[in-house]
Amino acid sequence: MQLRNALVDIGANLTHPAFHGDLPEVLARARDAGVNSIVVTGTSVAESTHALQLGMAHPDAVFSTAGVHPHHARECDATTVPALRVLAQQPRVVAIGECGLDFNRNYSPHPDQEKWFAAQVALACELRKPLFLHSRDAKDPFIHVLRQFSGLPPAVAHCFTGDKAELHAYLDLGLYIGITGWICDERRGAHLLQLVRDVPADRLMLETDSPYLTPRDMRPQPKARRNEPSFLPHILRTVARSTGRPLEVVAEETTRNARAFFGLP
Repeated sequence: MQLRNALVDIGANLTHPAFHGDLPEVLARARDAGVNSIVVTGTSVAESTHALQLGMAHPDAVFSTAGVHPHHARECDATTVPALRVLAQQPRVVAIGECGLDFNRNYSPHPDQEKWFAAQVALACELRKPLFLHSRDAKDPFIHVLRQFSGLPPAVAHCFTGDKAELHAYLDLGLYIGITGWICDERRGAHLLQLVRDVPADRLMLETDSPYLTPRDMRPQPKARRNEPSFLPHILRTVARSTGRPLEVVAEETTRNARAFFGLP
């Protein structure tokens, strides 16, 4: 089905090696599927730089974020925030992040994660850039960091997978909610089918988190189970069914939210 509304994939890891061999074809398939804008996620200074380069190379479709994922917090030093500040002032960089806390895999010590999460929130406040946020098994400390700042810029809880209490805590903070193919996973994401109805229409956005989180209910499954932005309409259809709203309405709402949030043309 060809959508009348062009979709926005608010989170795709197109700097991942999985895309090194065929990125032009990936972007072409996204465009053919109605995904006209893609925000490429920055997860370190190096990857944020690469993401910006992709945006500059594909100015018709690609934008990027600049940030350090909590997995990489232990690698941060005195040069990190100044480097992110320079990147974030480039026109195609539309948000600070991916930043936040991940107390599930614990690739970085919790104090390092909290320190550098707060530093990136402070940078977003300074530059008045939106925040692209990550939180996994860290709801209370995540909220604690955000509450230290008054006048937060717009912020989205990327790849939301939590429970009802976590969702409403984030909504109470004014956060937008990003929904991925996790909602298509009957093992881990079935609770989202009901929970997505609680997200106000003006705070819902869609993302693939490519190459991760390929929708499990896609048939046939893609080669090597690699997710890509052209699969975003599949996630849209699941969200529309779950909310009981027409597909085109959800497409229009989520696209409008994403364009306003990131300041996309």
